[in-house]
Amino acid sequence: MDLVVACYKLSAAFPAAERFGPVSQIRRAATSVPANIAEGFGRWNARDFARFLAIASGSLRELETHLIIAGRLGYLSSGSADSTLMAIDDLAKMLYRMRLRVMENIDRSEQAAHSHPRRNV
Repeated sequence: MDLVVACYKLSAAFPAAERFGPVSQIRRAATSVPANIAEGFGRWNARDFARFLAIASGSLRELETHLIIAGRLGYLSSGSADSTLMAIDDLAKMLYRMRLRVMENIDRSEQAAHSHPRRNV
């Protein structure tokens, strides 16, 4: 959620004419990240959680792209988004590891469910 706050602050300085363009896209992508993590966790199903983590990861990379474009268009001063872009990279790594762990747990439980002990007859 800190990333959302940072993105709102960064985009607040954009030209007013861009309110419905890059500003809206940046804010939508930023809020989508924690919202998808929360929604996936709230489903109480590991497969759904993994899927929503993947969606959050996609939104994170979308956000990164919008910030890079905004920098190239001159809406961000040189270096003003650097810490936010670094936070995006860190969060992307965390989401990747979390999704991997969830998927590993799914695989382990499926293997355990399919391996029935043989009964001695």
